[in-house]
Parts: sequence; structure tokens; C-alpha cells
Amino acid sequence: MFGIKRYKIRSYEMGLLFRDGEFKGLLESGTHWFINPLFKVHVDVISQRDPWLVHEKLDLIVKSGVLQERAVVLDLKDNERALVWIENRFSHILPAGLYAYWTGQKEVRVEVVDAHTVWFEHADLKVIARSPMVQSVLDVCKVERDRVGVLFIDGRYVDTLAPGLYAFWKGQSESKVVEIDLRETMVDVSGQDIMTADKVTLRINAIVTYKIIDARKAVSQTDDVRQALYRETQLVLRAMLGARNLDVFLMEKDAVARDIEENVRQRASELGLKIASVGIRDVILPGDMKDLMNKVTEAKKAAEANLISRREETAAIRSQANTAKLLQDNPVLMRMRELEVLEKIASNNKLNIVLGEKGLADKVVNLL
Repeated sequence: MFGIKRYKIRSYEMGLLFRDGEFKGLLESGTHWFINPLFKVHVDVISQRDPWLVHEKLDLIVKSGVLQERAVVLDLKDNERALVWIENRFSHILPAGLYAYWTGQKEVRVEVVDAHTVWFEHADLKVIARSPMVQSVLDVCKVERDRVGVLFIDGRYVDTLAPGLYAFWKGQSESKVVEIDLRETMVDVSGQDIMTADKVTLRINAIVTYKIIDARKAVSQTDDVRQALYRETQLVLRAMLGARNLDVFLMEKDAVARDIEENVRQRASELGLKIASVGIRDVILPGDMKDLMNKVTEAKKAAEANLISRREETAAIRSQANTAKLLQDNPVLMRMRELEVLEKIASNNKLNIVLGEKGLADKVVNLL
């Protein structure tokens, strides 16, 4: 069968002519007529408003050589990527493959970069990272303020990253950034039931304050620094308190806390940590032991109060004895004392005299 086919190609379009499935050339803008026996002639009309020439037979079109003056061909190898700007605005990143873009309609700028190094660095990284079109080819990582990032590539330590924005190529090697907080952090080691050397069970609440000073060591030594420090503090508490009697611990609590801090500090340095302080916040006794301790304390305080009272009584008796001795040795002083007593007696409006011992009345009359 014979037929005539008309194709209308606009000014911003380009026609791709195929005959029997073979690419034969480009058709410029205008009207084109073809005698199409057995429908073997086919024209794909492509808009150049999208600068990229996308076609399932792009390799045949490129090999024909007809694109040399109208388009730029990119043949990206496995370790190459292309950064694309359209009209001076970042568009996307091309992975390895064959591409072509028209040069007539829009300004296209392409920057081919080597992805073999995995770590992608670029002056416009912030602009590139904001584009949603890069997620399939780039791993973007932001290290926040007061933190660092420990970079591993294929499981091997590479660098410690300062705060900032970083990107790594996908598909080349496995990259991983472990973010570490450098600020001072507190670990609450609470609810620790520990038996002392004299078989008394205490519940201890302790606090450890630390900061990471060696991020690489902290990541390499353990997968959870906080949990590792918690376990170490827990073990040190049990070892230190388990070797002491209750009374010794209560009397030397500050010294015990310093010993605990020193032991925790040694282990923490192996984890890349610096210990700021270790403190025992609470010491909780069992209910029966608490009542017993209260009774002991009450008895001690009562004994102390009784001792003070006896001391005061002894001092008063000693003072009276000294006064009596002084009066006995000094008759004039004794007479003056008698006159003071009589003066106090005479000052009362009503005077009652109770006579008991024989001869006491005569003595009082003589005094008066």
C-alpha cells in the first residue's frame, strides 16, 4: 500500500526521520511530505524547549554524526558525573551514560567531574545540595554546630569533619559519617542496688558529667559512648562500695566519690572522653535500716545532751564550792555577804520567818 504522510515541525522542534527502523537524519522546522509505502517511514517530533534529547535510539542518532552542529553529546564513564546548569541555574546531576542536549534554544552549561574520589567538593555545594534532583547520585550530610563528623569510606577512617555541609557520590564506595556531639553531657547512673562489705544493701544514685575530646577514638572503641560510660561507672560503684562497710562509706562519702571519679576517668580516657565530675547524688537505705539509723542517731544526740547537762551542773557546783571556800577564808567578805542577804530580806513588805533548827532564832535576832 502507498500513502502520503505530512509532518508539521515548528520552529522550536526537530524531526527525527526513521525508515525501516533505521535513523536517516534530522528534519528542520517546516512542512515535510513523505510517500510512505507500507508505513515504513516514521518521524519523531522532538521539542527543543527541553534542551535534552531523550530517545530510545539515541546511540544510533549520535553515531550518525548529524548532531555535531546542533547538539552537544556527553558520554560519561562509570567514574564520571556531569553537573548541569540551564540558563545559569543549577538543574541536576547526570550519572554515567550517553546524553545529548540541544544548543539552539537555551543556554546549557555542563561540568564533568570525577566521582572516583567519592568525596564531592564544589564551590556551589549549597546550591547543588538543595536540589531534589541530586538525591539519587549524592549522599548529602550536614554537620551541625558544636559537633564533628567522623568520616568512614568502605569502613576505613578517612577524616574528622568540622561543622559544615558535605556530599559523597553514591555507587562508588560506601561512605558513612558518624556525628559526634562535643558539648558537655550528663549521664544519670540511678537506681543502683549495691551491697556493702557488711551486707547492707544500698540504693545509689550517681551523676557523671563528661565531654568527648577524641571523636575518632569514641566511635572506634564503642557503638554507644553514653551506654559504655554508664556500664563502667556502674561497675566501679559496685567495686568501690562493695569493699567498704556502711559506716566507713557514710563517714568518707566525699573521699569515696573522688576514688570513683579517678577510676572512671582512667577508663573514660580509653574511650576518648574527658570526665568533668562524678558525684554521688543520693544514698538510700532500706526501711528497717533507716529506722535503726534514726534510733542510733537519736541515742547519740540524747547522750550528747546529757553530757552537756552534767558538765553544766559540775561547773555550777565547782563555782559554789569556790565561793564557799572564799567566804570561809575571808570573814569580812562573809559579813558583807550576810548584809546583802539581810538587805534583800528587809526590802520585802511582809516578812515570814520559819524557825527550824534550835538556836536559829537567836542567830537571826542577833543579825538583826
